[in-house]
Amino acid sequence: MRILKVTSTLSPLHGGGVVEVASRLSEALVQRGHRVSVYTSDFEWDQEYVDSLSSVNVSPFHIWLDPTKFRFTPSLIWKVKKELKEFDIIHMHNYRNFANIVVHHYARKYRIPYVLQSHGSAATYFQKGALKRVFDKLWGYRILNDASTTFAVTKTEAQQYMDIGISHNKIDIVPNGISLSEYEELPPKGDFRKQYGISNDDTIILYLGRVNKIKGIDCLVKAFAQLRKNIPATKLVIAGPDDGYFSRLKNIVYELGIECDVVFPGPLHDKNKISAYVDAAVYVLPSNYEIFGMTLLEAWACGTPVITTDQCGLADVVANNQAGLVVPYDSNSLHDALYHILNDEECQQRFGENGKSLVRNQFNWEKIAKQVEDIYAGSIISA
Repeated sequence: MRILKVTSTLSPLHGGGVVEVASRLSEALVQRGHRVSVYTSDFEWDQEYVDSLSSVNVSPFHIWLDPTKFRFTPSLIWKVKKELKEFDIIHMHNYRNFANIVVHHYARKYRIPYVLQSHGSAATYFQKGALKRVFDKLWGYRILNDASTTFAVTKTEAQQYMDIGISHNKIDIVPNGISLSEYEELPPKGDFRKQYGISNDDTIILYLGRVNKIKGIDCLVKAFAQLRKNIPATKLVIAGPDDGYFSRLKNIVYELGIECDVVFPGPLHDKNKISAYVDAAVYVLPSNYEIFGMTLLEAWACGTPVITTDQCGLADVVANNQAGLVVPYDSNSLHDALYHILNDEECQQRFGENGKSLVRNQFNWEKIAKQVEDIYAGSIISA
């Protein structure tokens, strides 16, 4: 198949899970013998990252205006008008952006089927709700309704689609995944500690992801401050790019008097990221809204147990497979879970091994790519 991926950014720094999914799924589909192209913007363009996407043809378009991450790229129009007829299927990543408006128009004109994956952005009740509703009335509902199908990563996201009028018959649940090859040879324990001057006597609690209020890191910081009264030999590592909340978070750390025990290494990638997971006793994703939770998969691939909140889309998976602990979104519950898991080495080992098995069996890109391939084929046949 000739497959076109459309995403508003391929920035590994601020693109989050959307970039990871678009990139890794593209690579997995290429490995299955398909021709994959990506149309994106030049937002925080990283040529080295793009070059690492083997055999994926990427076309960046210059952003003229970027109000509320709409990413107005007018040069895309000419490219789509000229080349869209060459593709068998289109896969739109994200939902409310300029590229999807353009691609939707010409996909309808040329009768090219497309699928849409909103990555948790379909709901209108959270962040910029008024602007989302304006987009939906002007373009969004048509983009959604004209899609052959929509991709949801969890039942929670599927319900979000249904809440805005999408029939359950036009929703396919397709989880995100990770590339297992990146975790075949894990770095030795101690590399991350050595790089950041963390003593072997200190237990590491890790958060890795965007530093955004939605991620609930303030809840984790408060739980950690309480934990240190009972387990003083601990360090909290908060790794990731600033997404508008870093200054406020550092103020909270200082107000709690724990600045000497909180490490901010900034964004971590590749081996550095994996080393952090390997050295951590537990990985915590404390989000107050999380449609999936890619970092949980990464932690599991390293054999690291996890703690997350009941606001995470993977909460049921964590609990049902005994690969970590799920708690309500509050600092006291999070403290109790941390205290429990750090005082039970057998529990840590069991959760870590269960997580490794879970990733191998359910969340590897090779298996997911086959599922996506079958959905694409069905969309083409029914077009």
